[in-house]
Amino acid sequence: MKAHTKSPSWPKIPTWNVLGLLPAHLIMLLTLIIPIGIIIVVSFSTRGPYGGFEYVFTTAPYKQLLFNEGWTGELEFNPQYLIVVARTLLLSAVTTSICLLLSFPVAYFIALQRPTIKVLLIYLVTLPFWVSMIVRVYSWIIILGKDGVIEKTLRGLGLVDNMDSLLFGNTAMLLGLVYSYIPLMILPIFASIEKLDPALIEASHDLYGNRLTTLRRVILPLTRPGMIAGAILVFVPSLGAVLEPTLLGGGKTMMMGNLIQLQFGGARNWPLGAAIAIVLMAAVMIFLIFQGLRSMRIEGLERAA
Repeated sequence: MKAHTKSPSWPKIPTWNVLGLLPAHLIMLLTLIIPIGIIIVVSFSTRGPYGGFEYVFTTAPYKQLLFNEGWTGELEFNPQYLIVVARTLLLSAVTTSICLLLSFPVAYFIALQRPTIKVLLIYLVTLPFWVSMIVRVYSWIIILGKDGVIEKTLRGLGLVDNMDSLLFGNTAMLLGLVYSYIPLMILPIFASIEKLDPALIEASHDLYGNRLTTLRRVILPLTRPGMIAGAILVFVPSLGAVLEPTLLGGGKTMMMGNLIQLQFGGARNWPLGAAIAIVLMAAVMIFLIFQGLRSMRIEGLERAA
């Protein structure tokens, strides 16, 4: 009997799917992975004597987020950066909630219109993106400032004689954040509502469900993916907002975005700025992971039901 000879194994040639995705992987590597790696390295480096950083490993930038070094070298707890982090998370969460409450009825109204009106309204929603963000935020200084539009209107109605400026506080920053990012909430909710089958709403009414029950049991569950997508699109950029705290907060009420800018700019403390950026990125990742796990759990419960 002839012995069967084993044929030589040739290396597998990459398929078109792998080669086709190679440019995307290279772009992600060069524009995302490597820059994040550089920021991580800088966050564990030592501040240079004249600014910048030196490649000497240290955890001092992360300790500086919580502690200050006293006169005798001991660490003293300092909550100033935690206050900035807490303010940023709170304002971003409130911004997301307000945008959600305002965007849902607007998106629902747009989805019910005729195609021509629908296109026009979507155009009006996206129109602010055609204008520079600096101009859009700066316009709120004219509206909220001393002797601004709001003060003149209230004075003309005889409601006030004189009032303080509404600028340079959390309220002004919140208004600016909502105005800047509310279109990012309207668009994904509108896309979800537009895909909603009207027969399901009719079936709910046929089963004697009132408008509130139909909204709670039919419309909201089916449009949840759009609301989650909108919440992510609003919450994440709100965490890194720079213009709103700088212009509307006057630089006195800080958020993490302009705190990072300050460390890389005037303070010339690059390791601390990089450490704050890593903390901000970690907060975003935790939020995204939480939303992903929550969506998977809800989807699993719906399938089990």
